[in-house]
Amino acid sequence: MAEARVKARSRRRESMFGERFAVFAESLLTGVWIAVACLGVVTYPAAFAAGARHLRRRTTHEAGGWREFVVDFRTALRGGWAVGLAGWAVAAAVWVDVLAARAGLPGGPLVGAVGIFALIGLTVALLRAAAHWAPGDAWRLLLADAVRRTVLDPAGSFLIVCGLGVVALSAMFIAPLAVPVLGAVAAAAVAVEERYRRR
Repeated sequence: MAEARVKARSRRRESMFGERFAVFAESLLTGVWIAVACLGVVTYPAAFAAGARHLRRRTTHEAGGWREFVVDFRTALRGGWAVGLAGWAVAAAVWVDVLAARAGLPGGPLVGAVGIFALIGLTVALLRAAAHWAPGDAWRLLLADAVRRTVLDPAGSFLIVCGLGVVALSAMFIAPLAVPVLGAVAAAAVAVEERYRRR
């Protein structure tokens, strides 16, 4: 009887490990899909939204693959391209701030630091919005809610920043490794949003 319980426990542990490893492997594959979808320069919000939705389907044991990812990507792109364009505009403004800081203008270092922190915060909010996206959602409302959650849940936001740091370090050491790790960032955003929802 005791042996049967031990074997059952062992099977459950193996099953749980297998499931978690499968989700990790799926997130790496999703990172490749996200990278391909980001080639359109302003398509990165839609790419992350489609990737996050795919991973949510995977964790809830729903069917879905490349075709569903493409359908979600096209749907998210309808309003997502404008968000992507605005994101590049913000990044350009921060770059100007950093150049002002390097040029030695009065107050330049402070303005540059504030700009960089704002860019990081907006990136986290964008990833949280993408992790929450579903067909029919308006990006403007998603982003407004995501900014609020970014501020109200600093621990979750910090976890996403750590995920972005892993992508940056991966790109520094082995550039191609940053591609599948994008899926891990999307998975981190999904996990953070689920954690926030349960709280």
